[in-house]
Formats: sequence, structure tokens, C-alpha cells
Amino acid sequence: MSASNLIVLPRRHRASPARSGRSRGGFTLIEILIVIAIILALGAIVGVALFKRRDQADVDTTKIQLKQIKDALDLFYLDFRRYPNDDEGIAVLWDKEQLDPDADATKWKQYLATKIPTDQWGDEWGYRGEEPEHGEKYDLWSWGPDREDDTDDDITTWSQSDDEEGGDLGSDLPAPPSSGGP
Repeated sequence: MSASNLIVLPRRHRASPARSGRSRGGFTLIEILIVIAIILALGAIVGVALFKRRDQADVDTTKIQLKQIKDALDLFYLDFRRYPNDDEGIAVLWDKEQLDPDADATKWKQYLATKIPTDQWGDEWGYRGEEPEHGEKYDLWSWGPDREDDTDDDITTWSQSDDEEGGDLGSDLPAPPSSGGP
């Protein structure tokens, strides 16, 4: 066949996708905004759940620290046959310099390996050893997340006699040794 015998047919023009409505090349602004709104809503739900869990973890950590301090107070009692007085406070459990000058310093040992001067919210622990209001031997507490005294979120442990439970830490904690003889 020769080139002169070739018939050239005109090309058909295709309609652009925007005109035909058959297919689109991207997303509309409204679709993008809807997806962003859904992502933000899911993020808010997850964020609230995580913050609640973190707050509960702070409370749980404070309870564990109170138990550690309580155990250290009991060890102090075994060595000195008394609990720390108000001047010594719980700092005597990790700092020998806090020990009463009249006490036998040779009996002292480090009762807490780690210094725990404050609770999870940065407040000093409450300790009353000479005239406890709630316990028989001492009062030990944290003001809790609201950082206010005598509210529902306070975390406490009151020393009780051997047959009583003490504080909000639960009955599974050992009671301090009794001060009486055999």
C-alpha cells in the first residue's frame, strides 16, 4: 500500500473528566475537612483516656511510695523502739543528720535507699509522729492530686494496732509492730 492510499480518520476528542462526571482526580475540600474532623475526634477520645490512666498511675505510685515509707518506719521502730518524732520526720529514714541528737546514732542505718521527700504532685509527705490524730503510733499521708488537706482524694496510712486495718492502702499491708511486750 502506498501512502496515498492511506485514509486518515480524525481523532475523536474525549470529554475531560470534570465535564463528564465519570471520574475525578482528587478530593474536595469538604471531604478533606470531614476526614480531619474524624481524626481530631478520635485523637481527643484517645487523649482523654490516656490522661485518666496517667492520673491513676500517679495515685498508684503514691500508694506504693507510702507503703515503702511505712515499711521503713517499721524498720526504724525495730532499731530505736520508737517512731521518728515530728522534728526528725520521715527524712530521718534516708538522712542520718536528721536523727535526734539524743538518739544512739550507731543504731541508724539507711532505711530507704532512695530519697522520697515529696509525693507525685511535688508536695511534702504529711507525717505526724508525736501526737497522731488518726493512727495509734503515727499518721502518714499525701494530700493527693488536688493538693488540699482533708479531701476525698487524700491518700493515707494510719498506724493501727496489730488487729486493725490502717488507712486507704488496704488490709493487705502489714501492721506496724506492737509497742507492748510479749
